[in-house]
Amino acid sequence: MNRAERIYHLHAELKTSRPLSLQTLLQKLEVSRATLIRDIRYMRDFMGAPIEYDRGANGYRYNPTDNDFELPGLWFNETELYALLATEQLLETVQPGFLSPWIGPLKGRIRKLLEYSGHQSETVTSRIRLQPMAQRPVRQELFGRVAGAVLEARPLEIEYHGRERGKPTRRRIHPYRLLHYRDNWYLIAWCEQANANRTFSLDRIQQASLIEKQLRPVDENHLRRYVSASFGIFTGEAKHWAVLRFSAQRAEWVADEQWHPDQIGQWKGGRYELQIPYSDERELLMEILKYGPDVEVIAPEELRTKVSQYLQQAMQHYQTEK
Repeated sequence: MNRAERIYHLHAELKTSRPLSLQTLLQKLEVSRATLIRDIRYMRDFMGAPIEYDRGANGYRYNPTDNDFELPGLWFNETELYALLATEQLLETVQPGFLSPWIGPLKGRIRKLLEYSGHQSETVTSRIRLQPMAQRPVRQELFGRVAGAVLEARPLEIEYHGRERGKPTRRRIHPYRLLHYRDNWYLIAWCEQANANRTFSLDRIQQASLIEKQLRPVDENHLRRYVSASFGIFTGEAKHWAVLRFSAQRAEWVADEQWHPDQIGQWKGGRYELQIPYSDERELLMEILKYGPDVEVIAPEELRTKVSQYLQQAMQHYQTEK
């Protein structure tokens, strides 16, 4: 039996009111003395188990004054496992430097936590993988400067080269949030030049320097709506609702997905209709186009027209002779 199973059975035995001798536990669990002692030490040190040795009864038991102790989950739910694996993966990418004395012990703790599953941490990380996609690298020193400005509430002057602009522009911004979305980093900030909140892709920030100036106050409720009101990374209050109708085959997948917290989905004649709020159609267009003939834009008409135009332009690539 693996460690998780052994600990589960050991926990059940120790929950009895009478102390159990080492020999009794060895027979019940069918393990070696070294393994049992190691499991007891593990439960004490990493699970906080109130195991005590009763010399008078020559046996082990839980402290009778601590009747509420229960084992932590010996396996993880989806979010817990993702958090541990993401942290472990992130720590593996950290190069030796100033943080080395702290990173090493932290890595050890993460690996110990992974072993709560009853398996070696190397087994967990080799057999359960997180696969990033389309990551865009950000210079470490720039990320540190921007993250510091967010945490310390300090304005920044940046040189920003947006993908739709022909040249970089200089801006003074008031950073409020760092956002990790689809494996990339974004900065939510008030832009003095635009006199409005804007979303900046960190990989497109070429330079950043702190400004000796007070951060512009922000209304937290307004900022929360700005970040989450619309579909995708294009933030801001929703201006439109897209109505998408998926084929019966594709609907089996889309019906189980959450595109936005405020989405509305319903089945209609074997097809699935999804309504999504959005402020900027660019990312939504890409999401729609990847479904090809399995989706139809019902509304609004402007979005339907744009999708039609993109599909017609794509067809031209395959209609011309090479």
